[in-house]
Amino acid sequence: MGRSRRTLPEELLLLALDPATGTTAQPQSLDLGLAGAQLVELALAGRIAPDGDRIAVVVPRPTGDPTLDCALELLRRRGAPVRAVHWIGGPRLGLRQTYLSHLERCGMVHAVAGQMCGVLPTTRYQATDTEISREIRARLDSAIRTGVPPDPRTAALAALAHAVGLGKHLYPGNEGRSSRSRLRDLIRHDPMGGLVAHAVMDVQNGAAAQPRRSSAPVGRQAPGRGAPEPARGVPAQPRRGSMARAAAH
Repeated sequence: MGRSRRTLPEELLLLALDPATGTTAQPQSLDLGLAGAQLVELALAGRIAPDGDRIAVVVPRPTGDPTLDCALELLRRRGAPVRAVHWIGGPRLGLRQTYLSHLERCGMVHAVAGQMCGVLPTTRYQATDTEISREIRARLDSAIRTGVPPDPRTAALAALAHAVGLGKHLYPGNEGRSSRSRLRDLIRHDPMGGLVAHAVMDVQNGAAAQPRRSSAPVGRQAPGRGAPEPARGVPAQPRRGSMARAAAH
């Protein structure tokens, strides 16, 4: 996978990066979103495919992207399809810093050292080319405002942005309410992105540890504190096997 095209984890992180402060919005949920973005990117590359609510490796050949290939190898070692919610909630947190360092090596951001309260060392990250961030944002804006079904990559990015709670960061205030609603509804345009986005929200809500009632539509469970409202109009994914407790986040 060449560097001519940015990956979904990179784009999601650039969307979350605040140009004014050099920090990322929704840092706690962003790790989950980045893990989900890796799954969608691997699916777009033809390496994995959904199997109900599980993820199966179909082509174990490396992509050429070290961070994606690490995730692909971990999935391959599982030997059997793994539930998306268990994968995303598993012990692979810290992806936000991994990808910040990755973007720095690629020259897409640069680190700015500082101090908190004049004592604690801090690191902020500034985009080196704001045009890239504007182009990513413009794709979402176009999908929201035109109502034209977006391409799978943009639809998945919108689904992940909603799942990690970036709606209020991207479209703040009362004036952004309709845009946030449309961002949420874009989740229906990509099945893999929708599956992963719901898994991200399930981990945040603690729903991965509870059996989903068959009569309840997917995405309408009561949201946890600070979690985004789930999307509407997405068909339920089949659930198989017993529910194991998802890793705590």
